[in-house]
Amino acid sequence: MRLFTAPPLSQFAKPQARTDAPPKAAEDISLETPRAVRIVQLQRLAQNGRWRAEAMRALTESCLIWFTRGQGRITLNGVTRGYGAHNAVFIPAGVMHGFEMSQQTNGFIIYFGNGSDVTLPQSVQHLRIREAGAQSELSAIIDAVQREMASDRPGADRAARHHLGLLGVWLERQIELNPPESTGHNAAKRLVARYTLLLEREFRSGHGVGDFAAELGVTPTHLTRVCRQSCGRGASEMLQERRLYEARRLLSDTKAPVKDIAHSLGFTTAAYFTRAFHAKTGRTPSEFRRGK
Repeated sequence: MRLFTAPPLSQFAKPQARTDAPPKAAEDISLETPRAVRIVQLQRLAQNGRWRAEAMRALTESCLIWFTRGQGRITLNGVTRGYGAHNAVFIPAGVMHGFEMSQQTNGFIIYFGNGSDVTLPQSVQHLRIREAGAQSELSAIIDAVQREMASDRPGADRAARHHLGLLGVWLERQIELNPPESTGHNAAKRLVARYTLLLEREFRSGHGVGDFAAELGVTPTHLTRVCRQSCGRGASEMLQERRLYEARRLLSDTKAPVKDIAHSLGFTTAAYFTRAFHAKTGRTPSEFRRGK
């Protein structure tokens, strides 16, 4: 079912099949389980492990982060910028991102689910919503979606989907009224954006920064330098964070054996994976899975 009959703006067009999408991994455990629409409070997300917000990763579904309180930094496609209260950040599926969390950070993440039919932007959007009416409107839409999702009344699911459609309209209007800030798309930032796309596609391959740099046509030293300038992380650190996020996700959300997780992430042996995981987290994969 499509919620809009009028032709959308070009940037809101229904997504076409992507030729640069990550290929399916050989192991099923490497793929995220298809998810439905859901809304999660940021504080609750942090309670399940701040790594779920802060580690660099990409999702198979689009999401909207609505910060209602707090401030910090958010990294999108390899570019780090500040965020504050009443910032709305839309992140399409497949875009690598991560953001700082603190005790003062509050708000919501709206996950649109895999295969959502809501008309949404096709690129990252970071909107600083200064008009009180627009702030209240978004909060009201989110509240309405939550209310319908929790309801057992007839038509509740359909009502929730229509409210999500209104959220898409809200985004479209705010993008028109508040053009996104320029991030200075110079050659260095374009290179980092290309690296994040390549990294997301191939982080399970076992390749190192040298391999990625060669594919991008630059030296590892140059790639590391521009990554650090753009987002405060070196190229190797970005790769390690992405693999570590996936390792934690698989250990938390699946029952796959550690050796299978190691293999799916490109580690040559389970012992090597365990040493690398322990060096970064202070715990072995088994200890992490047990919640120690």
